[in-house]
Amino acid sequence: MSGAVAARGRIDKRQAILTAAFAVFAHAGYAQAGVDTIAARAGVAKATVYSHFGDKESLLRQAVAAAADQALAANLTAVDQLADRDADLRAALEGVGVRLLRCHCDESSWALRRLLAAEIHQFPDLLDIIHTRAADRVAEALADRLARLALAGHLHTPDPLLAAEQFFALLTGPMDRHARLGTRPVPDADLRAFSRAAVDTFLRAFAPRSAVSQG
Repeated sequence: MSGAVAARGRIDKRQAILTAAFAVFAHAGYAQAGVDTIAARAGVAKATVYSHFGDKESLLRQAVAAAADQALAANLTAVDQLADRDADLRAALEGVGVRLLRCHCDESSWALRRLLAAEIHQFPDLLDIIHTRAADRVAEALADRLARLALAGHLHTPDPLLAAEQFFALLTGPMDRHARLGTRPVPDADLRAFSRAAVDTFLRAFAPRSAVSQG
């Protein structure tokens, strides 16, 4: 077996373990999650789990980090759709809002938030992992897009990062109640309605001053 093939196999096993671990931790909780169960789900020996991750706590943190990385990629793809050249800003913001809500309502995203809520007292550093690897970077990416829109005269945002955080809050605020923490699917039509409402409020706050005075 060549070195490249062996390395590829090791990476594949590691990813399989992380995927299995996240699923088991999210379903059973940290205390009830057995490494033997994780190993069986990943299709590897229990010893292989320990050789890759050392112990169960390290596995939890790295499984959360991997889930955060996946969430980051999906959310950045959504944010990237917002360009400063869009002729219809409202439509562009609504489109990005729907994409972000789909990311927010993805089952893996709900599972990540439920796991965090369940384990935050025992592992408070999980919140730092999620924020530094995903949430903060998505907010910064959206803030960058909003700053470009402000420079182009489409928005008035003295603090683009604050505007980005408020946009996310307007979008996701209703979701816990409507989705029941991810236990009830939210129709796409509802996501579009939530996005429209969020954008309407957002533009009332951050539209250019000239547009506000004319309105």
